Amino acid sequence: MKVIDLTHTISEDMPVYPGTEKPKLTTVNTYSKDGFKETCIEIYSHVGTHMDPPAHIFENRTTLDQFPPEQFIGKAIVVDCRDLKEGQAITMDKINMEKAKLADFLLFNLGWDKRWKDASYFYDYPCIDDEVLEFILTQNFKGIGFDVIGFDPIHDENLTRHKALFKNKDIVNIENLKNLDQCGNDLFWFSCFPLKIKDSDGSPIRAIAWYE
Repeated sequence: MKVIDLTHTISEDMPVYPGTEKPKLTTVNTYSKDGFKETCIEIYSHVGTHMDPPAHIFENRTTLDQFPPEQFIGKAIVVDCRDLKEGQAITMDKINMEKAKLADFLLFNLGWDKRWKDASYFYDYPCIDDEVLEFILTQNFKGIGFDVIGFDPIHDENLTRHKALFKNKDIVNIENLKNLDQCGNDLFWFSCFPLKIKDSDGSPIRAIAWYE
């Protein structure tokens, strides 16, 4: 079995969304003093490679802990958008319709993971246009994912795409993926399990691709 890790490592110096505090990883028990090591983890729910449910945007909508576990596993396809320049839109011509309609997860590769920890990671990354959004809304995807820090443009404080995606649809959105360029052009197995936190508006995940 070939396994590809699509997850950024959580660390105190990782990039975070503007206005979010960086994680704090504090050693509270040590080998020398206590005979074991234990760490206090202070982290926002939307840090690193993470997942948004509808409850991230709308009160009384589905939280991550309310989804069944099968929501977080299935077949995925990568949409290669690496040729797009900053500010350009992701359009329907990028999507292989035949393969996409067989997938549970649609993952968009912008090549932005190569900018991780660089200031340009927060630049004007490409986002899906209205036609692609409408396609997603009319299909039965379990989730969509991106290798950028947001589903909406970095300057869209209204979170227009998030609101349209989650208003009436039980779906998850994944941000800050990596290594999508290693996943090829065909369907593959994909999992993205979040922490099971009560009333969860979001959670870091361990996103994995694998091939039998």
